[in-house]
Amino acid sequence: MKKYQVAIIGTNIGAKHFEDFQKVSERFNVHTLCGLTREAIDKILQSNTEAKVSLNFEDVLKVKEIDIIDICLPPHLHFSACKKAMKTGKHVICEKPLVSSLKEVDELEKISKETGKIIFPVFQYRYGLGFSKLKALIKSGLAGKPLVASLETHWNRGKNYYSKPWRGTWEGEQGGAILSHSIHIHDLVCMILGPVSNVFAKLTTKVNDIEVEDCAALSIEMEDGTLVTSSITLGAANDTSRIRFCFEGLTAESGASPEKPYRPADDKWNFLPRFPVTQSQIDKVLVKVKEPKSWYAGMFEEIANKLDGSPSDEVTLMDARNSLEFVTAVYNSHRKKINIKLPINKENELYKSWIPKK
Repeated sequence: MKKYQVAIIGTNIGAKHFEDFQKVSERFNVHTLCGLTREAIDKILQSNTEAKVSLNFEDVLKVKEIDIIDICLPPHLHFSACKKAMKTGKHVICEKPLVSSLKEVDELEKISKETGKIIFPVFQYRYGLGFSKLKALIKSGLAGKPLVASLETHWNRGKNYYSKPWRGTWEGEQGGAILSHSIHIHDLVCMILGPVSNVFAKLTTKVNDIEVEDCAALSIEMEDGTLVTSSITLGAANDTSRIRFCFEGLTAESGASPEKPYRPADDKWNFLPRFPVTQSQIDKVLVKVKEPKSWYAGMFEEIANKLDGSPSDEVTLMDARNSLEFVTAVYNSHRKKINIKLPINKENELYKSWIPKK
């Protein structure tokens, strides 16, 4: 198998990426770590002396042996960085939110087709034992028809979090809790239940003195008719992510462990039978589920599989588009105070940008 050479651009969430690339070191090598200061880079590298250091993104793009540019920059820089990387012949991994409009996603798709380079959006919450078990139960037929689901993204974000000047602003962060925090849990629901049909959203700013929303309540209908409620706040006492699916054959609920608020797929899940399904039937399926690599490491492994031409379960550009289409619909619903149906077409006033005009 080819060992892919990666350059990580950014030292904030980039530190987490660096850590998990070490867990799949047989598939990837971090060739370069690029940041604003040598101090920030050295803090991540510590005793690792193999990775090169760069303070200039343009210089990194010129390195021929680098296969993948891993973009861990603030959201408003994602679009331009993705474009530059692909046009210089690199595959791209890019943190969420991928870009800031459906128009930008569609432009990146065009560039990807022209260059033959793949964009891998980041949705690391997908990978973990809990979700592997849920998918196995669905595949077995025991779960049956989905009925409803409830989601909680109840996190604590205050002055320290918003001390970075780009956070909490439309220009820098490109959105609030809908875009930067609950985007993961909504992606998980779509991964299990399929596309969203329509959404009614209420957003507000109650916790912090910021431009963007930090609380929300959403009423969602999926294309298959499943009803979903999503509760979001950045004013909780701690960080909790909780998911509950009610299927006709069983109820699946994440553990909502305070130790794993950002890893619901990797948390302990409970699977409760509903007659005529029995617990023994459920257990027979679960005992066969092998523990996968989780979080970023699980995502990176699937990226390597894709690039190798092997069967893979990677996050696709279409997954990111679906996610941002939902974000667009949420902002549209809140501002118009109406239920918004998907898909969002090019004639929609928020297709080019959901950022409010000054």
